Amino acid sequence: MNTITAQRTPATPTTGAPAPAAPAAPVNPVLRVPPAPPAAAAAHFAASLAFHADVSDVAAALAAGGDPGFVVLDPRSTASWDQGHVPGAVHLPTALIPEQAETLLDQGVPVVTYCWGPGCNGATRAALALAERGFQVKEMLGGFEYWVREGFAYETWEGPARRAADPLTAPVDAADCGC
Repeated sequence: MNTITAQRTPATPTTGAPAPAAPAAPVNPVLRVPPAPPAAAAAHFAASLAFHADVSDVAAALAAGGDPGFVVLDPRSTASWDQGHVPGAVHLPTALIPEQAETLLDQGVPVVTYCWGPGCNGATRAALALAERGFQVKEMLGGFEYWVREGFAYETWEGPARRAADPLTAPVDAADCGC
């Protein structure tokens, strides 16, 4: 724990009054608000993992073959879906979730939502709409943007597509990042 403590300064020799205290060292922006206690941090990060899935983890589970134990849901518009989507995903725009979720999805199967990318909260809105209807749901961090940037295959209205992995988002010479 990083705390700033005041140090006692000796009295001035001529007056016997305490010498002025040295100014406290500035606290850097990272530690301006101290880290949470370990137990609180553990609870926070455990909860975060209950709500979020990583793009590479979703891709690995889907690539393993068989039933991954979840369904991927794309809540974007038809135009966005046609531009590119995760293979095997269910297309259900967020506005249609109240009317169609129960007919397209099984409430006993967890749903992983995604949207465009980290700057879009469409996956969060879709996850909320599904959770309010009794579905277990996680949000795929990074969305479609990071799916493509990590080099995973995707589908467009023209057919299958794939781009090379961006070395800033995915390892170049390994199957995973090791995290």
